[in-house]
Amino acid sequence: MKQTRREFVRILFVASQAVVASRFLPVNLLAEATPLTANGLNFLVFGDWGRQGEQDQIEVATHMAKASKNLNPKFIISVGDNFYEDGVKSVDDPHWQKSFEEVYHDPALQVPWYCILGNHDYHSNCDAQIDYGKINPRWKMPARYYVQSQQIDAATTADFFYIDTTPMIKSYYNDGTEKTRANVITQDVPKQLAWFKTSLAASKAQWKIVIGHHPIYSGGGHGDTSELIKNILPLLHKHKVQAYFNGHDHDLQHLLTGEVNLFDSGAGSQHTPTFYTKRSKFAKSCSGFTTVSLQADKMDVRMIDNRGTQVYATTVARS
Repeated sequence: MKQTRREFVRILFVASQAVVASRFLPVNLLAEATPLTANGLNFLVFGDWGRQGEQDQIEVATHMAKASKNLNPKFIISVGDNFYEDGVKSVDDPHWQKSFEEVYHDPALQVPWYCILGNHDYHSNCDAQIDYGKINPRWKMPARYYVQSQQIDAATTADFFYIDTTPMIKSYYNDGTEKTRANVITQDVPKQLAWFKTSLAASKAQWKIVIGHHPIYSGGGHGDTSELIKNILPLLHKHKVQAYFNGHDHDLQHLLTGEVNLFDSGAGSQHTPTFYTKRSKFAKSCSGFTTVSLQADKMDVRMIDNRGTQVYATTVARS
């Protein structure tokens, strides 16, 4: 019965691609597809990328640069799993050059990168990723979780809450690698959750956006994350967070739960199968990234694959 239901979902997914295809645009039309405003806050979001310059990573990086020339982003957000398979050992690890500096070298990508940790980063030295910002100021990870405020216009502010989801997931304490277990047990999850609750409650920003590595709901291979459904989602609803961006599943997705938009952009260097669920607005198995144009009253979101094709576009109104 379970297999039959999965096959039915797969058929619906395939059929839906014909509808989505009508929204595809080549990368050379991105300037028209993503209108810029003088007061807009533009940025890119992607994750799960650090594979030492493998083909998909290079292709995604190339089209990120092309999109950035049109979008002129103020910053880039990495939703974690920055270095495969096992994070970095130190600030001198060769991964920094092979997976970051030599891949994202285009002048259009020389903007601040606000980063969080993923579960693969927990395989090694997490603090090295925090310390790397002292060597390269483009890399912004002041702590494992933090808040960043951005001004959109004179009357509109956006608060970005970057959280560290790996220690929240119970399976990493039992089923993860020995190094992962050693890293997660050092983290004070109740302290982080208390910080998150307090920070959300204190925010006066008109836009509230949360960044985490793991999905809350997902049609991808990893699926829903019960710990985040229990501990994070109620806070997003309570404090009227408009969007949650994540990675972990290597695909591009948009799901909706209540008024909270869930965007999966974990396809920076690899893609895996994904399916539509009852919460899905869009799902596609492809490598790629997401562009966002945040304005006072709306948020324009575009998802672009590793061929430079815009595969999805939506607008989120500020509630």
